[in-house]
Amino acid sequence: MFTKYKNYILLHFIILIYGFTGVLGKLIEIDAVAIVWHRVFIAALSLFIAMLILRKSFKTTSRLRLVQICGVGVVVAAHWVTFFHSVQLSTASFGVLCLSTTTLHVSWLEPLILKRKFSWLEFGLSLIVVGGIYFVSSSFRGREFEALFYGLASALFAALFSVFNAKLARDTPASTISFYEMVVATLSLSILLFCLGRFDSSLFVMTGSDFVWLLFLGIVCTSFAFLVIVDLVKHLGVFTVSLSINLEPVYAIVLGIIILHENEELNASFYLGSVLIVSVIFLNAIIKSSIKKRNALQ
Repeated sequence: MFTKYKNYILLHFIILIYGFTGVLGKLIEIDAVAIVWHRVFIAALSLFIAMLILRKSFKTTSRLRLVQICGVGVVVAAHWVTFFHSVQLSTASFGVLCLSTTTLHVSWLEPLILKRKFSWLEFGLSLIVVGGIYFVSSSFRGREFEALFYGLASALFAALFSVFNAKLARDTPASTISFYEMVVATLSLSILLFCLGRFDSSLFVMTGSDFVWLLFLGIVCTSFAFLVIVDLVKHLGVFTVSLSINLEPVYAIVLGIIILHENEELNASFYLGSVLIVSVIFLNAIIKSSIKKRNALQ
């Protein structure tokens, strides 16, 4: 039984880690671009060491594939910068909440990029998720439009790299994809910081707690989580993974209240929205299971 559900259990453990990532955006006292630079630099270094120890290959199937992976690395950097900026402008809960619109983008991006038939069912489920987000978000007040803009932009970037990674993972190991994406994300942000006149010693000025949280963010929340999520996409599918990640706001809200004491009021709208989101996730799992059984019988 455990073997049957281990991928789903692992997926939700990663989602819990993702929920904590939003909290780290508040705990770490440096700006969004600096946070992401340290995150991807630490992730690239830890992945390099892990791949050497585990004797993983750094080779890609072709130069074109390497260029494609590098392109996704820029998208990953953009996703995380906009995400942390949204969190710092508002709350950890709200920043993560915006990411729930990722599935809406995945439903139309997959047919374009993966050449898969457009699914009105998946699009409909995504719209229900958006409805759930609406009810959950009605529990919060005082958001700035700027935070909303960056949060929704972050969701679009998240959908892009999820779909592209699903395509890349068909012939390239998850560790190789993740390593090169983190390296390119580091280089692209280094160029950005240099253009802003901020690529100097001040980039490394931080408190001891910031340093510890950045290590946790780079190694656990990035290297480990990134490797696992890319592999899970191959087993569960990009839509199922993206749809399940919509539980991240629920985890983030609970963690935000416990750790950050964000005094959001969990009223009836919050519970209605949460029930909608969870129901869609279970409905998706049931439908996918039914389709697989029907195909197996045929």
